[in-house]
Amino acid sequence: MSPLTKDMNNKIDHNTPESSLGCFKLLSDEDLKILNDKKTQISYLKGETIFKQGAFAPHVLFVNQGLVRVYLQTAPNKQINIHVAQKGDFLAFSAAFGENIHHYSASTLVDSTICMIDKLALKQLLLGNPEFALQISSRNFRMESRYLDIIGNMSYKQMRGKLASALLYLAGEEFADEEIFPYLSRQDIADFASITSESAIKFMKEFEREGIIKLDGRMVKILKEGELALISKNG
Repeated sequence: MSPLTKDMNNKIDHNTPESSLGCFKLLSDEDLKILNDKKTQISYLKGETIFKQGAFAPHVLFVNQGLVRVYLQTAPNKQINIHVAQKGDFLAFSAAFGENIHHYSASTLVDSTICMIDKLALKQLLLGNPEFALQISSRNFRMESRYLDIIGNMSYKQMRGKLASALLYLAGEEFADEEIFPYLSRQDIADFASITSESAIKFMKEFEREGIIKLDGRMVKILKEGELALISKNG
């Protein structure tokens, strides 16, 4: 068994249809060897920067274990959190298609293990294995709806609606296996909503008084998802 497959077998549930590991199972031993020879696995501590917006992008990255905050730096002291990548997710996937610069930054929320894969080697495998390419692409393209949500939030929603949308995302089914609120500061949550931390704290307390959420330290538990969704929808 290839070391790459062995590494990923230990980290990702094969029974999950959406798991990116299923894509690698489609490759031949020869292709897996090519991929293994062109990858480097690196461990990052919590809070470390994996790459920065504007930096050269020589690799496609695969999250083998951990949680990664992906964000846009919009001003020297202002950023927008886009999403949280977890095991089985790719980062900088566009590098395989000729993008030479990172268009966003990524840093770890917890200790994480990342595989850096040579972008040309991955592109070669994508071109030669259509089903492999389709499965990887389908997972990455699902992020499109997340980006549309962010645009909508910034374009027409008031601060309560923005925060409601952020909380619904962070408490969504994709994070059912691991609560991520314990790893997020109030500033982090505010950056997902694109509002100030003061506003995030204010409206979270309002939601708690209204019985919509429960706060316990960093933990946020949604009690009335329907009401929160209505606030998000109405902006």
